[in-house]
Amino acid sequence: MSKEVEDANEFARVLQLNSGTILGMVMKAAIELGLFEIMAKAASVGGTSPFGDDAKKLSSDDIVAHLPTQNPAAEAMLERILRFLAANSILIRTVVVEEDGKEKSLYSLASICKHCIADGDGVSLAPLLLMLHDKVFVDSWYQLKDAVLEGGIPFNKAHDGMHAFEYPAKDGRYNDVFNQAMYDHTTIVMKKILEVYTGFEEMTEIIDVAGGTGATLAKIIAKYPQIRGINFDLPHVIKNAAPLPGVEHVEGDMFESVPKGEWILHDWSDEHCLKLPEFGKVVIVESVVPKYTNTGSSSKLSNVMGDDMVLLALYQGGKERSLKEFEALAKQSGFAAVELICNAATYSVLEFYKKV
Repeated sequence: MSKEVEDANEFARVLQLNSGTILGMVMKAAIELGLFEIMAKAASVGGTSPFGDDAKKLSSDDIVAHLPTQNPAAEAMLERILRFLAANSILIRTVVVEEDGKEKSLYSLASICKHCIADGDGVSLAPLLLMLHDKVFVDSWYQLKDAVLEGGIPFNKAHDGMHAFEYPAKDGRYNDVFNQAMYDHTTIVMKKILEVYTGFEEMTEIIDVAGGTGATLAKIIAKYPQIRGINFDLPHVIKNAAPLPGVEHVEGDMFESVPKGEWILHDWSDEHCLKLPEFGKVVIVESVVPKYTNTGSSSKLSNVMGDDMVLLALYQGGKERSLKEFEALAKQSGFAAVELICNAATYSVLEFYKKV
């Protein structure tokens, strides 16, 4: 590669970084408008797949007809949104020439869109994107620089000192956004985990600490109905938890009284984690930071490092950990060993074993 081409590529890359928020915010608008669902429903007529080059193609006129709008500029605005999503490989754009000689763009869903549309379990990754681009969350990033220079937690700085676990209790709208994102994401991840991890087979009781609205236990117990599940979380979370077969929802604070069972580690500092009591085996589902993080820009590596930035913005000391850091944490907590059992998606399943 010549120096000129390398410089041109670097220049284009920086321009792309400069507009990095645009794709996320356009995706947010597309999800809120229901564009992907509209296109999938229209393309599924006759039982054909709604994804890919062979799927039914729609114009911006076709799509805007399904939106509750009287805005005369809606079609032109939507055309530009669709064109942008196609430029980022979210949609597939086909240009046709009509009888009058004018060009017209038609759009279909790229395969990636299946992750933004509710699956057979009624979940998708769309709620997670909505949460990460919600103003409540985005405001934290404006405080990151000051947090580095002055100390403190970006989220707390953005919300009058209120902690990320406290804030949803006062903002019902954001509480719903957060809980839905966690439920959908956890359901998807646990489905993948349960395809490869068999460590729950011999268990009869699991207590999921900071278990949200119970998505993790719901998936585990659906596969292993002999297990009794206790879902333990803060009161404002539990009040929104729907009844689940085999699951008892219990209100509490994990650092005031922690029932024995599963731990959730990555939202907390090492010091907080060490306060948790030790039991025979602890099962951890986490992203594990690879030994080297500067060897490329793979999606998995980028996601793990992105998760770490989210934790940096939200929680005091919260972070993703390397296997070495998990081993050190286990040793400090009185455990004899850490074993990485398996991987699924961008996550790993680890087991901590207590000294005999």
